[in-house]
This record gives sequence, structure tokens and C-alpha cells, in this order.
Amino acid sequence: MTSVVCIIQARTGSTRLPGKVLKQIKGKTILYYVIERVKQSKFVDQIIIATTTNKKDDVIIEEAKKLKVDFFRGNEEDVLSRYYYTAKEFNADIVVRITSDCPLIDPKTIDKVIKYYLENKEYSLVTNAGADNKNRTYPRGLDTEVFSFDVLNKAFKNATEKYQREHVTPYIYENPKRFNVYYLKAKGKLKRPDIRVTLDTKKDFKLISKIISHFEDISFNMEDIIDFLEDNPELLSINKNVKQKNIRGYE
Repeated sequence: MTSVVCIIQARTGSTRLPGKVLKQIKGKTILYYVIERVKQSKFVDQIIIATTTNKKDDVIIEEAKKLKVDFFRGNEEDVLSRYYYTAKEFNADIVVRITSDCPLIDPKTIDKVIKYYLENKEYSLVTNAGADNKNRTYPRGLDTEVFSFDVLNKAFKNATEKYQREHVTPYIYENPKRFNVYYLKAKGKLKRPDIRVTLDTKKDFKLISKIISHFEDISFNMEDIIDFLEDNPELLSINKNVKQKNIRGYE
């Protein structure tokens, strides 16, 4: 049976907002929201927190234990190797890559990406985001990448540039002759690349806090969030000027 493993990279070190994944909203950490929303996926068999061997990330391990998910500790800077060894340790056939700064990650969107990958075997990687912003159609903060362990293994063995190892998948995107990548496009209400619900700054945290606080539980989806933001358009101005870092700096 094919094992679909979601690996969530998480650490306390962050240049713009240190300790962001353990910041709390309504008494729950950002990491809690990421995990609980991924748990709503119909395709993910197992969730693993991939953190670092750095002593300061012991708190990430404690949170993972509290939330009853597995974890793996690897190299802090070489995130590609951390993913590879995590996937190898837990016998992942298919890897779903999600980052811990996406507390509003949408389970329906995760499942759309996984389903497309499973039904279209010719693709090495399926994503709703990608390395190039011109391909982005979904709100920022729903980023999901799906690929096989075999593809991860090839990237792990061949990626040599520092940024290729810090960001896991650049080597795959940069070698189209070797890897066939598919960019899943948003449709209808979800086609809002202008919306930013990822966590990098205090402004992001302010907006995300307002969104989470508005809903009674965490079963809401991205369409519900968009409805809320459209009813309260002033909220989008909170973080509209935040610049996103890309793999070689800022956009």
C-alpha cells in the first residue's frame, strides 16, 4: 500500500519573526493549527514534524509530542537532507511538503494537489505554488508540493547549490528535462494570489489572528476565509505591503 506522508518543516529560528511557529492564537500554537488542518486531509496517512538537531528546537519536539505526531531531527541549514532522511526513516512513498508557517493551510486544497498527483503518474511533482510567482494562482499560505521518494532521492543526491538545499525543491524546478512539474491552477473563488495568509511578520500574525479568532473552530476552509475577508476588506491592508522572501532574497 502506498504511503502518503506529510512532512512539515519547523524550527524556532526565523530571521523576521523568531519562534513564530510557537506563537499562540486562542491558546493554541501556530504549529497546532497547521497540524490540525493537515489532519483533515483525506489522503495523508501520516504527519511528521521535521525539525533540527539544534537544542533550541527541543520545544518543537515537545509540541509535536503534545499534539501526538511523529518527528525527526536533522540538519538545520540543509533542509533537503532533513526531508530526505525524514522520508527514509518513515518509509514514505509519496511526500507532501508543507511548511509550518501556514496555519491556514486548506485541507481541501491539499487533497486537490495530492489527488491530481495520484491520478497523473507522468508528473514528478505537482504543486499549487511553485518557485516562480507567475505560476501562483492560489492565496499565499496554501502552498503544497507532492512528489515521490524517488524524486526526493534524486534531488538529495544531485543538488549542490546552497539555496537548492535550503529550500528542498528548487533543484526539481530547475531541471525540467529530468523532472516533469505540474502547476495546479486555482479556480473560482480561490483564484486570489493577492491574499497573503502565511506567517513571516508581525503584520501577518495580526491578520491570521483576526481570521482564526473569527471562527469558532478550525473546520473552516479557504472559501470561508475569503468570504470573511471580502466582508471586511480593510483586513487585507494589514499585511498587503509585506514582501515575500524567495529562494534568493526578496521578490
